[in-house]
Amino acid sequence: MNRRGSAQGAPVLRLEGITKRFGALTANDAISLDLHAGEVLALLGENGAGKSTLMSILFGHYTADEGRIEVFGQPLAPGNPKAALAAGIGMVHQYFTLADNLSVLDNVLMGTEPLWQPFSRRSAARARLLDVSQRFGLPVRPEARIGDLSVGERQRVEIVKALYRGARILILDEPTAVLTPQESEALFATLSQMVAQGLSIIFISHKLGEVLRVSQRIAVLRGGKLVAEARAADTTQAELALWMVGHAVEKTARRPAKTVGDAVCVLDHVSTTGSGHDRLDDVTLTLKAGEIVAIAGVSGNGQVALAELLSGTRKTTHGTVTLMGRALPPSPSKLVPRGVARIPEDRHAVGVIGDLPVWENAVSERLRSPAFSRWSPIGRWVRRAAARAHALRVEKAYDVRGAGLQSAARSLSGGNMQKLILGRALMAPESASGQRKPPRLIVAHQPTWGLDIGAVAYVQQQLIAARDAGAAVLVISDDLDEVLALGDRVAVMHGGQLGEPRPAAAWTREAIGLAMAGTHA
Repeated sequence: MNRRGSAQGAPVLRLEGITKRFGALTANDAISLDLHAGEVLALLGENGAGKSTLMSILFGHYTADEGRIEVFGQPLAPGNPKAALAAGIGMVHQYFTLADNLSVLDNVLMGTEPLWQPFSRRSAARARLLDVSQRFGLPVRPEARIGDLSVGERQRVEIVKALYRGARILILDEPTAVLTPQESEALFATLSQMVAQGLSIIFISHKLGEVLRVSQRIAVLRGGKLVAEARAADTTQAELALWMVGHAVEKTARRPAKTVGDAVCVLDHVSTTGSGHDRLDDVTLTLKAGEIVAIAGVSGNGQVALAELLSGTRKTTHGTVTLMGRALPPSPSKLVPRGVARIPEDRHAVGVIGDLPVWENAVSERLRSPAFSRWSPIGRWVRRAAARAHALRVEKAYDVRGAGLQSAARSLSGGNMQKLILGRALMAPESASGQRKPPRLIVAHQPTWGLDIGAVAYVQQQLIAARDAGAAVLVISDDLDEVLALGDRVAVMHGGQLGEPRPAAAWTREAIGLAMAGTHA
């Protein structure tokens, strides 16, 4: 193991020889880690490296097969989330666990009072909440309704909730994934204030630049093993990437479009229904062949409505959408034959059917194609041999690893699941003449969300290759690095409205961040 530098003094958290097996898979292999008071320890690793399993063991959701955990010098009872909370361990998940219809105070109080208590001590709780908020520089409004808060404010509530419950060790899982640049800066300032007061933080992120900025030490997992530890000041992004994936990884660099062709898809003053800002409000946009248009914005500002509209699962209430000069049908089964490929936001819930085998998922959106099925007097029959052969080609061409064609899709890691979806979308079956028709329009919604640096680079390279082959590509992403690396033109969504797309070179990160917050520079 590569080890450089270490913190001094007695650790507040010690993991010794943690091993966890799931059948033949060893998710954690004899991992030992220390965390010290007032320290930010970054935990890195590819998807499937063992980070989530290790944190689940620490938080009591899993029980380790071997090893032990000490918190502030005392053994931590295994497999007991209440014991972890009582020991001072708090966790803020990437996906917030707040009730939108309740107030900040109600969310913080939830689960902290016994059911048999005859009344809620709201006055004392409110005073304590405000004290925690002020002490750690996390301003919140106790009476504010969660559903009315911005994403950055909701994350602040999640952190305050953990601190209110006495957390002295805080686990932050991808904390900047849905924040604007300005909100990320505010979070970093908060973290500095928290560690100055003695809190200890485990910081999980795929963004190597911010990892180097906020952490004192970095631990890297690969294949379930701890492969490197280093002081942040002694390493680089390139070295971290090498430790994570085992080989050098080149970041996707801006590469202008070769030739921009005619309009493929045109939205003309389009509006849709939807709750809150999950709707479109008078949106106009032209997507051209050989070009990537990247849409930035804080989640929940109409991106879902836009992706669903162009995928055929949401209808317009006003305006028109045309594909190659013809009206866009609100039907996914009709869009696929017309050359529309989709990469949905939620790969688990929408992208694949987890219980079906990999080969069925690889052809699921094209089962009506004559290449994979035929009609008979008693119904449609699947050409299984042809479907499996195509799935094998997708598996090889897009480097889908970790499961055979017969394995359930849910057994794939996040990165490999995304590669399967990408291959299904971009790789059409061969026609009778042996040719394939590439997609005309690609709708990629959060195409690299939650993926490690190697998988991110792979997915982005495939989208650029599809653009260069003549497809019109729409990328919807919360990641500004991705938006600026991929977009030939960039636009920002806020409140269901879409700003004017401008060349990527005409934007700065600060200007995009202001537009994401509804303010224009």
